[in-house]
Amino acid sequence: MATVVIMPRQGQSVESCIFTEWYKKVGDEVKKGDMLFAYETDKASFEEEATEEGILLAVFCVEGDEVPVLQNIAVIGMAGESIEEYKPGNTTVLNEGAVEEIPIDNEVVVEEVKEFQSKDVVAGEKVKISPRAKKIADKELVAYEAIVGTGPEGRVIERDIQAYLASRTKMTPLAKEVARAEGLQGERNGSGLAGTVKAVDLTSTNPVYAEDYEIRKLPHIRKLIAKAMHASLQNSAQLTHHLGADARRIMKLRQQVKAKEGAPNITINDMVCLAVIKALKKFPDANAHFLGDSVKYFNKVHLGLAVDTDRGLMVPVIKNADDLSIAGLSRQFKEVAESCRQGSVDPSLLASEAASFTVSNLGNYGVEMFTPVINLPQVAILGVNTIVPRPADLGGGVYGFVPYIGLSLTYDHQALDGGMATRFLKQIAIEVEKMEIDF
Repeated sequence: MATVVIMPRQGQSVESCIFTEWYKKVGDEVKKGDMLFAYETDKASFEEEATEEGILLAVFCVEGDEVPVLQNIAVIGMAGESIEEYKPGNTTVLNEGAVEEIPIDNEVVVEEVKEFQSKDVVAGEKVKISPRAKKIADKELVAYEAIVGTGPEGRVIERDIQAYLASRTKMTPLAKEVARAEGLQGERNGSGLAGTVKAVDLTSTNPVYAEDYEIRKLPHIRKLIAKAMHASLQNSAQLTHHLGADARRIMKLRQQVKAKEGAPNITINDMVCLAVIKALKKFPDANAHFLGDSVKYFNKVHLGLAVDTDRGLMVPVIKNADDLSIAGLSRQFKEVAESCRQGSVDPSLLASEAASFTVSNLGNYGVEMFTPVINLPQVAILGVNTIVPRPADLGGGVYGFVPYIGLSLTYDHQALDGGMATRFLKQIAIEVEKMEIDF
């Protein structure tokens, strides 16, 4: 009996995944334990092993498809077994084994693809085309006005579009994006493998702009980050306060840690995060989620830490961070940051709802001041800046330069008043300046 392969669920907050690669082709033999396919969520990459043996009879998605979790994506079984009952929704199998969802209309589907016939385009002529055919034509950039329809009363139907596609030179995904953006058709042979039309083939006809730009499709993670950042600014009243904290104490502690043999590698950022945790316990209004007509206040501190990776910005959370020592906090930060960079982090730790407060540190990049964007529904986020020398009163009428670390607090004015936010930010500075750690 045939066995269906589904898109796995990675964490309760993940509703869909991006399919990235099949390791087997339709018709290949599959054994238990064979790597079958790869996919990714918005923050992590995964590979899936086959759990059944047989022949890969059909696949229902291709590279780049966004697939809902738990949806059927393939069938494994014995040669000749039916796959109809496993197809996700109303679908039609394409040439390369992929499946595309196509709305049903009254057109009769003809499996045989005949050779298409072309005609001259007449200005103002109304072309009859079925909804199914028009959807495929729009997606594949087909000028259906020049195709002779074989449906009733000369209507262009799906088989006409499929016949045209079978005779047309293939185009890369990027070439399709360029053609769609600039209204091009890309009919001629391209410079790619087997004459495939590449993006450069579509732009090379214009000598002025041929080498002037490159169009790249946004990665899935970049789309999600952009959507989240836009939603954050659209749905909250964000304001940022900047304050400096005397960094002499934490710099001295850092030197002591480095000098002590066997001591954990506690960083400046670890100490700032410890100061944030202590301040949050004294200002619980900042350790909260704004829910529109209500506010969720957390009894524990679930601290999110922004991590820069090759795939984009990730914000994993350290649950119950207020229960950890400075050494435990430092160790967990390093472990979760490495998991993010390797793409193996638990997706549930990346949900914005998982953290009650977030810290974003750009101090290592020399940034002196910035405006972090709140990770909704959290009510605030702290930006940590680089340490710079500033003039200060050393006492007795003596002035000198003192190292100060910049702290930038962005808060949602819907949930926090300016006075409360200022006092909270000042408390973080106080905790930094009076830092005590055991190592």
